[in-house]
Amino acid sequence: MTTDNPVTSNNRKRRLMMLGATLLFILLAIAYGIYYIQVLSQQEETDNAYVGGNLITLTSQVSGNVQDILVVETQQVQAGAEVIKLDPTDAEVAQRQAEARLEAAVFQLRERYASLAQYEAVIAQRQLSVQKAQDDLARRAPLAGDQTLSAEEVAHARQADEDARAALDVAVKQAESVRSGLGGVALINHPSVLSAKADFIQTWLALRRNVILAPVSGYIAKRSVQVGAHVTPGTVMLSIVPLDQLWVDANFKESELRNIRVDQPVKIEADLYGSKVEYHGKVGGLSAGTGSAFSLLPAQNATGNWVKVVQRLPVRIQLDPKELAEHPLRIGLSTTVTVDTHQRDGGVLGSSMPLAPVNSTQVLNQPIQEAEAIADRIISRSLAK
Repeated sequence: MTTDNPVTSNNRKRRLMMLGATLLFILLAIAYGIYYIQVLSQQEETDNAYVGGNLITLTSQVSGNVQDILVVETQQVQAGAEVIKLDPTDAEVAQRQAEARLEAAVFQLRERYASLAQYEAVIAQRQLSVQKAQDDLARRAPLAGDQTLSAEEVAHARQADEDARAALDVAVKQAESVRSGLGGVALINHPSVLSAKADFIQTWLALRRNVILAPVSGYIAKRSVQVGAHVTPGTVMLSIVPLDQLWVDANFKESELRNIRVDQPVKIEADLYGSKVEYHGKVGGLSAGTGSAFSLLPAQNATGNWVKVVQRLPVRIQLDPKELAEHPLRIGLSTTVTVDTHQRDGGVLGSSMPLAPVNSTQVLNQPIQEAEAIADRIISRSLAK
């Protein structure tokens, strides 16, 4: 009976271990290959991604001095809340002046409409005079033939008829002159009254606009205005950031865009929360150009020392509103974006224009009907005086 010596036994064990390790590595390589084909090759990842959002810039619509500032930076405000108040003194004076001009326009037109009525009464009187002169001439003309009346008396009757007709023509032309200035419309619809009424409404709106309202709900940022500062239309006073309207701009290399399509699912990891929080979104669209194409000084590649640089294209990622509400983000934060490119039946560009507004606010709407009602009361009061 023969037995293996220890050296032979150890060599056999070593070969078995090496064979097992080789098989293990082969299995791992096959598993990684399958994982790469099924998963990694179907994903595009970048850490060149940042949170974006709407930065609502609040400007003044009228001129004035800042009287009150009702908010501070980082404060949350609701849509329609009063943010800044301007000194309303100048606007109040302007409104009083506009009211006075509206009343003056009504008074002036009342006089012109009264003159028209007077001229129409004169026309009626002149028509009676013409009729009387015609009747006198008709009675006297037959009597001139049989010498009952002298020719001179008949001539006087004929001259009176001509004078009456001329006076009627003058009255008619005067009435037409006044009527042409009035346009043949009622006093309340005359252009002068409508213009003065529009000026009053404009000053009424300017007075209301001395109170600046928040157009959307969000957080105050970048307040640059101070109490006592004089602002003019277009002066930037502060910004409001609605943190419920955020997205992610992921800058992929141009070689990574081959399989990216609109509506593909996306996973986002923000550096603010780390791997503890994972956001889910979808590809909203791809930019129409690279970042360098929209820079202030685009690169001029038609030079002799040209060096090719891989370009990056911003891809808009839409976030889940519920996840965003649970874990708020801030504009400009860094993120890592992973796009699942299995589904490739979507478009390579953005979607078509929506039928509804993307963003809107009702805060800036002014009650024009209220201003028109006030102006109508001023006109009615002026007509009654």
